[in-house]
Amino acid sequence: MKRIILALVITLMAATFAAADTIYLRDGRTVRGTVLGFVQGRFVVRVDYLNNDIIFLRPNQIDRIEIEGRSIDEARFVNRTVDVELGQNWVDTGVDLRQGERVRVNASGVIYAGRMRITPNGTGRTDPNAPLPRASEGVLIGVVGNDPNAPIIEIGANREFVADRAGRLYLTINRAGYSDARGSYRAEIRREIDLNAVLGRGNGNGAYNRNDTYNRNDENINDNDPFGVNGSNQPAPVRPRLPNDSAVGSSVGYGRTNETTINVPGNSRGTDTGIDLRSGDQVAISATGSIVAGRRAGEVTPDGGRAGAGAIFGTYPVPNAGVGALIGYIRLTNGQASQPFLIGSNQTFTTPVDGRLILLVNDDNYSDNSGQFTVRITFPQYNRY
Repeated sequence: MKRIILALVITLMAATFAAADTIYLRDGRTVRGTVLGFVQGRFVVRVDYLNNDIIFLRPNQIDRIEIEGRSIDEARFVNRTVDVELGQNWVDTGVDLRQGERVRVNASGVIYAGRMRITPNGTGRTDPNAPLPRASEGVLIGVVGNDPNAPIIEIGANREFVADRAGRLYLTINRAGYSDARGSYRAEIRREIDLNAVLGRGNGNGAYNRNDTYNRNDENINDNDPFGVNGSNQPAPVRPRLPNDSAVGSSVGYGRTNETTINVPGNSRGTDTGIDLRSGDQVAISATGSIVAGRRAGEVTPDGGRAGAGAIFGTYPVPNAGVGALIGYIRLTNGQASQPFLIGSNQTFTTPVDGRLILLVNDDNYSDNSGQFTVRITFPQYNRY
């Protein structure tokens, strides 16, 4: 089973565009759609014939997967692209690095600040008030983790470096002022899949444990992506660019916000909020009302009911959350989906990636649900250039 899953994931990680995939289940059914990734111990599949709904499949439900139009030449690498704008906060890339992990960042694009045109290598001049005063003004910089004392890495247009600690990778532009800036850099983050970590789960030393097999009741395998390749799309702490700044607002919203209220039906597999978010945005969501989450769970609030069997078997989108709880995910511009996250009745989070906010309830069977939640969303208002 381990080798089958590993072969599937190596193939999946090479996907650079959507394709029609076929998933053959052990119960004889066939699912056709697009395999988007592997999240919390389950394959995420967008199903073509269900209005592009997202479903989650456990490895032990699957007999085999046929991936169309994929190359495995680059299978040991995974890339993530983020837009880096000059704002109050560092941009959360959604990439969690391991200590000692090697990562390459390539950057392109232009920002305009006043009358200056700046590229990722900077202007050649220094800014004494910038996050990295001795580096070129406007150069792309990075930092690992949210520790204010963590060393800042000068990246520029391209650089390969080794993470000196474990933590989330943040990027920003090395300039003190940001209110007059427009445009963005596009940064591609390239990491190598740690196959030792993939094969070595459970023995504590990174080596291949041949006795390590998947068990549907083993909750530990679902806490994080065991393959360590997709990064984390869970909200991360906001990191202010300058030490005296407060970690509030959005990296590009400058404190101005919009507010909207929508209804999220209990029987919807995904309600499109119509809100396009950017990496680093701070979003506040509150929810009221109740739904009936099937006959067994009955009426529940946005915080959900008891987790039940869905948590044990990992069939809920967010396994550790209660049935019927309000959850969300970010739908990326390439059609992929971020890792679902719990919202409940009240949640404030930092957007890990650019994309559309989708809301739904935490359930594995929506057909017998009824009712709806009323959801209020506060999100950044942008200046449009």
